[in-house]
Amino acid sequence: MSRAVMYETFGGPEVLELREVPEPHAGAGEVRVRVAAVGLNPMDWVLAAMPEMAQRFGITLPSRFATDFAGTVDEVGDGVSGFAVGDRVHGAATGRAAADLVVVDPSGADTLRRTPPEIGDEVAATLTIAGMTASAALTAVGVKAGDTVLIGGAAGGVGVFAVQLAELAGARVIGTASEGTFDFLRQLGAEPVTYGPGLADRVRAAAPDGVSAATDLFGTEAAEAALVLGVPPERISTIAAPTPPEGVHATGGADAQPEDLQRITDAIVAGTLTVPIAATFPIDRIREAVQLQAGRRVHGKIVVTL
Repeated sequence: MSRAVMYETFGGPEVLELREVPEPHAGAGEVRVRVAAVGLNPMDWVLAAMPEMAQRFGITLPSRFATDFAGTVDEVGDGVSGFAVGDRVHGAATGRAAADLVVVDPSGADTLRRTPPEIGDEVAATLTIAGMTASAALTAVGVKAGDTVLIGGAAGGVGVFAVQLAELAGARVIGTASEGTFDFLRQLGAEPVTYGPGLADRVRAAAPDGVSAATDLFGTEAAEAALVLGVPPERISTIAAPTPPEGVHATGGADAQPEDLQRITDAIVAGTLTVPIAATFPIDRIREAVQLQAGRRVHGKIVVTL
């Protein structure tokens, strides 16, 4: 037997249970990973709480939980090339990562990549969804050297990647956040402004020469402020807006390219990108971890260890 986080009804953190389950095995074309760490994303609790969102991802009850993971390959099925028992790996398995053992299809819908020796499992477990989402959001609007980019929700799990990737591209970054995160954002290289009513005026004061691109990682407030400031809709993106403003790019991690994740791991190894870990919880405290994640007040990433 092994352990997995499961839920039988949709709801908040209270529906999550750590249970003993039969040990899974890798079939043909599959790889089994012994999970060391799970990186939480807002998508995880959204899928567990909202049946209509779960349906979009093919999730039915009872279900397992979480997507991003890191660990070690301990079983390889027939026909698999590129992975061997003992390889350290990280990746994404939608709705089933929070378990001692996860079976993934690296040539199918799942993501599996080798973890560089310089990167620990806790950091590796945060990379796939947040890193690829941030990369897609910036790519959609063509962020380049010389841009002044407005990033909404800059202190969150996706924001910490977006801020640093924009800076690496040579852009100036203005990030929206609460005042309590300002020092944190400055350490990442962003110029913070407070979100809320009057955002466009505050951004105009911070960047009197104008903003040339924007990405909103929380809703539409930053996107709407960018439109007020004269940013063309085609240079604005959102990742979590049910109805983004007309002409604005709606994007997400699915639009990223595999090389985007490689670029992120290369930057971490080179020391030009860091991953702030806001909190770490053992798997038997999964409800506390998800409650903190769902509060959307976290500065960086939350990791669950096994």
